[in-house]
Amino acid sequence: GTASSCPNLEWEGNKYFQASDYERAAESYTKAMKLNKDRALQAVLYRNRAACFLKKVRKPLAIDINSSDIKALYRRSQALEKLGKLDQAFKDAQKCATMEPRNKNFQETLRRLGADIQEKLRIQFSTDMRVQKMFEILLDENSEKEKRERAANNLIVLGREEAGAERIFQNNGVSLLLQLIETKNAELVLAAVRTLSGMCTGHKARATAILHYLGIDNICSWMSVDNEEISLAVCNLLQTITDCLLGQGKEEHHGKEEALVLDTKKDLKMITMRLLDMLVSKNVSGQGRDRALNLLNKNIPRKDPKDHDNSRTTFVIDNGLKKILKVVGQIPEMPGCLPLTENTQLTASILLNKLYDDLRCDPERDNYRVICEEYIKSKIDPQNMDKTLHAIQMVSGVLQGPFDLGNKLLGMKGVMEMMVALCGSEREIDQLVAVEALIHASTKLSRATFIISNGITLLKEIYKKTKNEKIKIRALVGLCKLGSAGGTDYGLRQFAEGSTEKLARQCRKWLCNTSIDARTRKWAVEGLAYLTLDADVKDDFVEDEQALQAMFELAKTSDKTILYSVASALVNCTNSYDTKELVPELVQLAKFSKQHVPEEHPKDKKDFVVKRVKRLLKAGVVSALACMVKADSAILTDQSKELIARVFLALCDDPKDRGTIVAQGGGKALIPLAVEGTDVGKIKASHALAKIAAISNPDIAFPGERVYEVVRPLVSLLNTERDGLQNYEALLGLTNFSGRSDKLRMKIVKERALPDIENYMFENHDQLRQAATECMCNLVVSKEVQERFVADGNDRLKLVVLLCGEDDEKVQKAAAGALAMLTAAQKKLCSKMTEVTTQWLEILQRLCLHDNMEVQHRGLVIAFNLISASKELAKKLVESELLEILTFVGKQEDDPKKQHVINAARDCLTKCMDYGLIKPLSRA
Repeated sequence: GTASSCPNLEWEGNKYFQASDYERAAESYTKAMKLNKDRALQAVLYRNRAACFLKKVRKPLAIDINSSDIKALYRRSQALEKLGKLDQAFKDAQKCATMEPRNKNFQETLRRLGADIQEKLRIQFSTDMRVQKMFEILLDENSEKEKRERAANNLIVLGREEAGAERIFQNNGVSLLLQLIETKNAELVLAAVRTLSGMCTGHKARATAILHYLGIDNICSWMSVDNEEISLAVCNLLQTITDCLLGQGKEEHHGKEEALVLDTKKDLKMITMRLLDMLVSKNVSGQGRDRALNLLNKNIPRKDPKDHDNSRTTFVIDNGLKKILKVVGQIPEMPGCLPLTENTQLTASILLNKLYDDLRCDPERDNYRVICEEYIKSKIDPQNMDKTLHAIQMVSGVLQGPFDLGNKLLGMKGVMEMMVALCGSEREIDQLVAVEALIHASTKLSRATFIISNGITLLKEIYKKTKNEKIKIRALVGLCKLGSAGGTDYGLRQFAEGSTEKLARQCRKWLCNTSIDARTRKWAVEGLAYLTLDADVKDDFVEDEQALQAMFELAKTSDKTILYSVASALVNCTNSYDTKELVPELVQLAKFSKQHVPEEHPKDKKDFVVKRVKRLLKAGVVSALACMVKADSAILTDQSKELIARVFLALCDDPKDRGTIVAQGGGKALIPLAVEGTDVGKIKASHALAKIAAISNPDIAFPGERVYEVVRPLVSLLNTERDGLQNYEALLGLTNFSGRSDKLRMKIVKERALPDIENYMFENHDQLRQAATECMCNLVVSKEVQERFVADGNDRLKLVVLLCGEDDEKVQKAAAGALAMLTAAQKKLCSKMTEVTTQWLEILQRLCLHDNMEVQHRGLVIAFNLISASKELAKKLVESELLEILTFVGKQEDDPKKQHVINAARDCLTKCMDYGLIKPLSRA
């Protein structure tokens, strides 16, 4: 048929529709659409067909029953009611009531269903009225602001519920919402877009109808507006529609509708093509470009590698790879650059990477590479530097995406020559682009040594001859990176005669100047990460309050490189790196600039480092670090975490500063660093926690439940592989904790710290032995710990008794405290104590005669516990020299200074008299 038969088909469709034969109506509309070329009519047909899909109800309930079987009829009525099909349920109930008019049950059911049907109609009618009323208020320019806002919110809420969405749709709501969008009033646009999102959620048919009614071109142009909220809301709407088309919504429609549904693949392709067009359109804002890139990033690559279909990716590569390359090849400083935000090009590089990773075989990867190579070749033109510049910038963009592919592109004929030419150009922009490409090439240890050798030569040349500081800093960072690609973490110790301080001053200036472009500020931070290896630079930097604040401010941005660079600069300023052996390549580089490898710089000596730490603390470094720790794990890498942990440890060095660190949130920030990250990072953070835990009030340093999270990091330091200072400070922290509460003591026991603590009680090192014994003294307050002493088959009690006989007074005091506590709490331990070692009595006598009153008092308490435990034990003690000692101490004159000691001895004697072992004593 010709186009003229199109209206006939439409008329035929309408006829079927009125007869409720939606299946055939949809078929007629579909045929009509294929013949029709007129856009206005097309929209009508689309809408009519969408209405068919929406009208198609679930298959009617197939309960074929004999209509004279009254029980079955009634059951079917109940089933229909449950499904919300009230009118059909009413018909069945009516039949039952006709057959048995006297059955009260049937009468009651009829009455209830009748009322429910009335109510349902009333609600539907009132919802329709409300929908119309809302649109009237919104489209009337004279409505009060508050009234309009309320109507807008109600509409959004209604759109989120299935019934509400359906009513809006049936009441010509989509065209009214389009009118709202066309008012260009931001609040109305937002309300309309959010309502549409709600209506599309999880409803493929409705989402498709809405997509076609609004038109993808319109949606994309709204997404490009320069209003962040609107652009984001439209982006969410398109995401919702895409989810439905990809079948990721909660589908509630069964039956044969799938066969009928619009060709979703075709719709998805149309959306994808439009998003790719947005990437290269001059009329799209930077923000709109970012939104398009984000939607592609989210929806094109497979979510699940087990899913074999990567056709969306191959479609984008064939139809849009060049467009993405065009975005990464943009040069903001050049005329005619597309509108970009700070994130656009990096997001495009990420998309290149995701697409490349989503390919499944070599031929697909080769195709990708060939498209890149041909596109880049077409741009390289030795006669036209501007064109060539874009080609090199593209290679940079790929290096920040699929790195290995970028490396292959660098090896293409003519690319390296062009880089050399650009480096030698007089134009700053040429040098900038070339140097940045070299730097991206050296980010990972590049297998292509020719990049390292050529790159270093090129960058040295540029570094020496350029007067432009922006290029100088990039060349420096490039040299440092290429140098460290030779294998060390902390780049170059000394570099570029005498100009490091001058360059660092320039970097600090850029840092402080917020009007300067973000890229240069980023390079400035990265440059300082290397320049602060020079001790003179460190000192100047920490004195520059404004630069420090600017750096702390920058550290809050969500950028991986900046976080790492800030952390590196702080590690350098606090000298918290491990002093490594210099790597031969670096010695070579140092020789190139200085002719000799420098000795330790005087400003790297302890007192200078301490001064720098104090300056940083005063400038508020802890709050900045605490903020960095909160960054998303994609930005805060394990390497950055380790650097931050190193800085924290350096900051905690002086006990006097630890209060400040806690007050600024340092305690809280250290916990995640101690729990996850590199091994070195976790140890450094745990050590910093130990330093804080050793001398702070735990309730203030780690309020609430947080204190329990600190126990494990502390216990992890009780390990022979850790150094003595780490062991010691961890024991101090645990001692402090174990004195707080039984819950904390239990947590320490649960983390299996007891065996380790006991090991340290036997250490040769006095301070460790003392710290461990003091910790145990606090832990034995816990019932669970006491029971471990009572249990058979261990030397715990023997260990404590022997420690009471040590020469070290502090160890004796702690051990005697523990023994006093144990013997008071557990009678069994009193008799056990006399069996664990033959020296027990001699040790006890020495305690009771000790010069230190604290130790002596604890000894007398142990004696009292033994005497109280049983008459047999008391008899043993009375028959030894201990009686003389008790008598000697107990007979002394009252003396407030040592009254507690005298009283303890007298208590022992009184107990022995009660047993009738000695006669009452007369005071001398």
